[in-house]
Amino acid sequence: MNYRHAYHAGNSADVFKHYVLTLALAALHKKDTPFCVVDTHAGAGLYRLKKPGEFEQGIGRLWPQRAAWPALADYLDVVAAFNPHAALKSYPGSPLIIQKFLRVQDRALCFELHPQECAHLNTVLAHGPRVTVTEVNGWNALRGALPPKENRGLVLIDPPYEQPGDFKALATALGVAGKHWRNGIYLAWYPVKQRRPIERLHAAVRALKLEAAAVEFLTLPADVEQRLNGSGYVLINPPWKLLDTLRATLPSLAEFLAGADGRPAVQVWDLSGA
Repeated sequence: MNYRHAYHAGNSADVFKHYVLTLALAALHKKDTPFCVVDTHAGAGLYRLKKPGEFEQGIGRLWPQRAAWPALADYLDVVAAFNPHAALKSYPGSPLIIQKFLRVQDRALCFELHPQECAHLNTVLAHGPRVTVTEVNGWNALRGALPPKENRGLVLIDPPYEQPGDFKALATALGVAGKHWRNGIYLAWYPVKQRRPIERLHAAVRALKLEAAAVEFLTLPADVEQRLNGSGYVLINPPWKLLDTLRATLPSLAEFLAGADGRPAVQVWDLSGA
């Protein structure tokens, strides 16, 4: 696998992805009962930011004005924890964000196929007792992890989309997972490059007949295929009021990150299949 998330770390897609993740994790805190988080494509965990880089149009643009974005406070607080001297030099991936939200009764399972990234992830997590890192193909490991013994929590599915079959693999994984753990929260991220694979994914989610939605966050015109125009999430069993929060906050965030040369857009679809 040639993918290295370090090149893309902290870009506008990451800001969107991880902001939504923090909202879902914070929602799990509303009950004292334990939860489990499964991260199927965990990555290396922590990334050094170097100029020039995609982060300059993402967290780099947001960072100097973070005080003006109170709605993103939980997300920005996690990023700040890895930049203790205020200067933006590092960016946390999803496992470190998840770890920050784990209480003493909660746990996480992180799957990562690449040996070097898996080793680095173990290092930055400091072998935390509530996080288990396994060097394994996340697509294959997901079914065996569900349902978790807590029967409460979420699954983050964030593959690199290097392979042409990744959209199909995602649809298959959601279908299998939905049968094994119907009440779990699923956050399945995807890039917006071509519409046809996305349309097929949405149709597959509707066929599951679960409470589901899709949210897309674009900062570039969507008329150039193969370019990352933005990204989306399939949200299955989203926490209460999450979609309302996203409708209220994402348009202004997209406009800010798009800049003068962008074309921001936020779209929400109901995929419940009722």
